Amino acid sequence: MESEMSCGDPPLDFRCPISMEIMKDPVTIITGVTYDRKNIEKWFHTYNKNICPATMQAIEDIETTPNHTLERLITAWRHSHADRNPSSPPPPSSKHDELAAILGAIDTTPFKVSCIRKLRSIVVMGDEFRGDFKRLGGVEILVKIMEQVLVENSDFVAFRACEEALGVLEQIPFSDEDDRVLQCLMSPNFMKSTAMMLQRGGAEARFCAISTFRKLAIADYQWNYMAENQGIEFFKSLMEITSDEISTKASSSALQLLVEVMEASKKSRLKVIEAGGVRTLVELLPESSRSRCEKIMLLLKLLCECAEGRLAFTEHELGIAVVSKKMLNVSTGTTKIAVKLLWLISSFHSTEKVVEEMLVCGAVKKLVALLNIGGGQSTTKERVVKILKLHTPTWRRYSCFPADVREYLGLGS
Repeated sequence: MESEMSCGDPPLDFRCPISMEIMKDPVTIITGVTYDRKNIEKWFHTYNKNICPATMQAIEDIETTPNHTLERLITAWRHSHADRNPSSPPPPSSKHDELAAILGAIDTTPFKVSCIRKLRSIVVMGDEFRGDFKRLGGVEILVKIMEQVLVENSDFVAFRACEEALGVLEQIPFSDEDDRVLQCLMSPNFMKSTAMMLQRGGAEARFCAISTFRKLAIADYQWNYMAENQGIEFFKSLMEITSDEISTKASSSALQLLVEVMEASKKSRLKVIEAGGVRTLVELLPESSRSRCEKIMLLLKLLCECAEGRLAFTEHELGIAVVSKKMLNVSTGTTKIAVKLLWLISSFHSTEKVVEEMLVCGAVKKLVALLNIGGGQSTTKERVVKILKLHTPTWRRYSCFPADVREYLGLGS
């Protein structure tokens, strides 16, 4: 931390994980992650999300605690770097003239790809250069280059220029206060060209597309409603990337983007179902790591809140089995989601096959075990009781069903 404090760029811990801007009012939530108060309260109360944006962990308590220690460190860092009047515009970076020359010539040069690569080599040098790039209108210029691929989509050079431009834009931080930049990035043509990179671009371009979409989804809730109007191929591409075993970073980002889009829009959920999302997610679940498992379970739960999703889930021969296996074996959050998912299935799609499969796959055994775990009543336990009360008359006919459960539930002998 000390070496970072002495550098020009602020330490990463000083940046809000949502906006990537230096925090003004840092607060910590129950997962231990610190955010700028404005951003996390917007996340909880405007977007109505009950997950930690950084860890994607489901949370019930959305209370925030001021992080006074971090606030003092940030204040000290600001004072130590306040060698200019903060009300004055930042001075040009050492690369200002070079940036201006590249941006001024990029529209007419036949060497667009090389020019954009040079831009990227500059903006990755630090915030000073990224800020200069934004002030010089770099975002608008590169968005214009990306939009050219829509009319020149058979031109290889235009396509490569689009991939490189997206790589630069992915490096640029922005927040809901960057009205001019957001307006440019929220244009329908930019959405279309970035979606094209998601579907047809190389591995790096696809990751940059997902990363850019995620930043837009966090900065402006309207993006989610623009996403739901994308064609089915957009969602098929996202599902393909979630299965990418080579680029786990892109796969993880795709899962998080799907969570953000689907939580905001039922229409998007229906498109994911149509794109084969339920089958893909069920087949990813058995070998998934803890963090991926929690995201996949959350996505399956969101899909099963739709009748079409419940049908697709129960038609998959592994659906109930893999969810049952993850219950009590991964994390408290995963178990809560698994119970909610099984409650949705057993309440609204309780065919004879589904009810029998829950018993055979061990779901009932784990639901009974949850009743004996301490901690008093909870929403999760209430759902367990509802499931058991609903289907015990069927399950009790099987010898493997615990005999004492009827007494526990007050159903008599």
